[in-house]
Amino acid sequence: MAANTDTSSIAVRAKPRVGVTIGDPAGIGPEITLKAVAEEEVLTACSPVIIGDAQYLSHWARVFNLNRGFYCLNAGDPIPLNSDAPIIYNLNNVPGSIEMGREQVECGRAAAQFIEVATDLCLSGHLDAITTAPINKKSLYLAGYHFPGHTEFLAHLAQTDEFAMTFISPMLRVALLTTHVPLADVSSYVKKPEIEKLIRLIHRELTVYGIDHPRIAVAALNPHGGEGTLFGFEEASEMLPAIESCREQDGIDVSGPHSGDTIFVRAARGEFDIVISCYHDQGLIPVKCLSFGEAVNVTLGLPFIRTSVDHGTAFDIAGQGRADHSSMVAAIKLAAELFNRKTRTQKAD
Repeated sequence: MAANTDTSSIAVRAKPRVGVTIGDPAGIGPEITLKAVAEEEVLTACSPVIIGDAQYLSHWARVFNLNRGFYCLNAGDPIPLNSDAPIIYNLNNVPGSIEMGREQVECGRAAAQFIEVATDLCLSGHLDAITTAPINKKSLYLAGYHFPGHTEFLAHLAQTDEFAMTFISPMLRVALLTTHVPLADVSSYVKKPEIEKLIRLIHRELTVYGIDHPRIAVAALNPHGGEGTLFGFEEASEMLPAIESCREQDGIDVSGPHSGDTIFVRAARGEFDIVISCYHDQGLIPVKCLSFGEAVNVTLGLPFIRTSVDHGTAFDIAGQGRADHSSMVAAIKLAAELFNRKTRTQKAD
């Protein structure tokens, strides 16, 4: 679907316009999206534009007794500059035959189309940021989209090779060196060039969002940071040379590798602005222990702002009205905040 190219809607807006994709239709994405955009704190922060299926969303709005009015547009229609009500950008692509709480090719296809259209609208300037509800990776795969998740899919659509999955919470920021990689394979990704590239990306991105001199800490891969190569060689052979290179050649405030059993506590107490984690669970366990429901997934390195929730599709409770939408609220608000920060930084430059 080609985005509307009418540049009359690309102008100074009263509030950031955040596109919100509803994720897998068989999961809790539609529910948490509808609940989140009805919150006054979200409507105060931004003008939400839901990328989804209007008829499908109307059904769930009735089921969940969400009576707030929505402004509905068909795909391709110009998006109003400002709207007092949340907007539904209707793709009309969710069949009535889908089943809640189950992996299905139709749901994977629809979820992918929401992402593609939201990206198109963001790249063309009709949206200021994107917040995504959770997708099911198997459904996405069944539909022919062979990406391990949102992060890689969005990077592909944006045609960028430098990106990082990052989690931001009130107490902790964590960026991942590897994402959905088997634990047995992680050490093969802990290489000097990749670590250097990630450190430089994080430094650049945090500066864009208003942190002038980011303090970056790198978590060790092995227990006790390898204990002088007794428990592993990656720290000495790959991690430390990368850290020293970025510090000496680029002037980046980066340190480590720090033992993984203490670095997150030190960061949560304010010693560092962000921690680079070697693998998924190393970084996500402390984030979710400290701030589950408040943490936000942010993709750094894209040419637009993208945030997401810190949880999955929750098929076991889909369609039951029991889903907690607090992470979606946090994700939408952070998308608007990051857009405002980026705008202020660009004006200052």
